[in-house]
Amino acid sequence: MSRKHVVFLAAFLTAGAALLSACGTTDAGTPSASPAAASSAAGAGDEAAPANLISGTAKANNAPAKTGDWATGLSGTSDDASPAVSRTWTQLTASKAGELNPVLVNGAGRTLYRFDNDTAKPSKSNCNGDCAKTWPPVIVTPGSKVFIAGIKKSAVGTVKRADGQLQITVGGWPAYTFSKDKKAGDTFGQGVGGTWFGLTPTGAKAAGGAAAPVTPPASDAPAGKPATSAILFDDANFSDNGASQGVSGKGCQNVPRPGVTSSISAGGTMKLWTGKDCTGKSTVINDDVLDLSTIGFDNNLVSVFFS
Repeated sequence: MSRKHVVFLAAFLTAGAALLSACGTTDAGTPSASPAAASSAAGAGDEAAPANLISGTAKANNAPAKTGDWATGLSGTSDDASPAVSRTWTQLTASKAGELNPVLVNGAGRTLYRFDNDTAKPSKSNCNGDCAKTWPPVIVTPGSKVFIAGIKKSAVGTVKRADGQLQITVGGWPAYTFSKDKKAGDTFGQGVGGTWFGLTPTGAKAAGGAAAPVTPPASDAPAGKPATSAILFDDANFSDNGASQGVSGKGCQNVPRPGVTSSISAGGTMKLWTGKDCTGKSTVINDDVLDLSTIGFDNNLVSVFFS
């Protein structure tokens, strides 16, 4: 071997040794990332992907039985069900529970709450340990589905808890259930300790009384952000007890099953008609309507108009 080749080989080996020294090696001798790079990678992994938001209820989207909010453990609720099953999906629906109207409920109809000792800006949960056993946080995992009805997508988010899990937030406020609520309509958590209250679709505290009726604008033309689709529920308050149907498109659309709608999740403005092909009596709604009887359209909807 010539002297030139020997010098080149020596320089190559020296450079290789320096590179391995900078990167470090695993037990198996495989190069590993430097501590700084490993720290950066770990930090990136801490930020989980947001949950998938899907319009409509779990039932309308054909969620599998005994999963998500429908899963049950020894308590008879999803609070102590297997996380691998119960965290596949959750539901946020604007509804009525007891004297709370509107208030968010999950897919099993259980009331959702907020805690005054938490913060919304920035979002932070201060309910941990034994508190979280009494008030189970609404937890999702990356890839979990969140079905929404009567709530804007922009209001829904997640916050990382002290244990690293992701908790659903509404209007920035972390969401919880109450362990003493066992069935749909229970509101035993309302007002507990003067700090726990039902959670509304905007993140505000729920209060008793009837929901405010939707007031159509003076003009016949829809105002504000136009809706491009809507979920029509056969029952009021977006109830899963009855069927639902979807409608979308541009301009006038006849609904698939006319004369059965009692509540609408729209997410924008749209015009309702009592006759086919957008004829008859009409009115304009802005966003969602929990009960169409408040505007005289219960079981009267035949067609709709999207701008």
